Amino acid sequence: MHNSSPVLAIEDLTVRYAQQPQPTLNRLSLELGVGQWNCILGQSGCGKTTLLKYLAGLLPAECEISGGLQAQAGSGLSGNIAYMAQQDLLLPWLSVLDNVCLAARLKNQACRQVITKAKHLLELVGLTSAIHHKPGQLSGGMRQRVALARTLLQDKPVVLMDEPFSALDAVTRHQLQQLSHQLLAGKTVVLITHDPAEACRLADRLFILEKTLDKNAARLESLNLPVTPAPRDYDQATTELHNQIFARLGARHA
Repeated sequence: MHNSSPVLAIEDLTVRYAQQPQPTLNRLSLELGVGQWNCILGQSGCGKTTLLKYLAGLLPAECEISGGLQAQAGSGLSGNIAYMAQQDLLLPWLSVLDNVCLAARLKNQACRQVITKAKHLLELVGLTSAIHHKPGQLSGGMRQRVALARTLLQDKPVVLMDEPFSALDAVTRHQLQQLSHQLLAGKTVVLITHDPAEACRLADRLFILEKTLDKNAARLESLNLPVTPAPRDYDQATTELHNQIFARLGARHA
């Protein structure tokens, strides 16, 4: 059973980019669950990536930001976040193993213990035979497995994921979803996605982010999920939720 108390609470967050007359996010409030997959679903341009960049501390300095972020027990997010992007961001001249260990090497922490752990993680993601390969020798799915191992090696309590599976074929995407959910158990995951099926399958908490009718800002709403634990099979309840979300987003887009 997951802890229901929030580890992160955003209160009245407003973000306006420079030269933009209206805020992208306006007085948005959100609670994210401890050790849960928190999926934020929405169409392109609704503010999903802005929200994730806010959590990661990656918004441009010229942004106007108001509102507060609170972490459990008063701890901040600085140093507690791992980030997995849509692109794998592997350095082409480094081996698979060296890419996984890159952050540790930059901090002069790539000791034998870290390298051993990296090799173990690569074994878990099914890449033991490829640890000396360069990224150019790997398929898209294999590259994302390397990125997942790199994220896991950081061992941060909060993991931000910006549509990391969206560029993969359906079978590989399903496999990586399953593997990520298994290996990130116990972490507080924030997954940004525009795929209703992915959100319905992976979420412990599911939020839909939409532009308001006047297009001035985004609105966030929490959705009820099937009682079956994630990652879910596509049973009747999950399929019904998927269809409801798809119809809702389609109506907004029409």
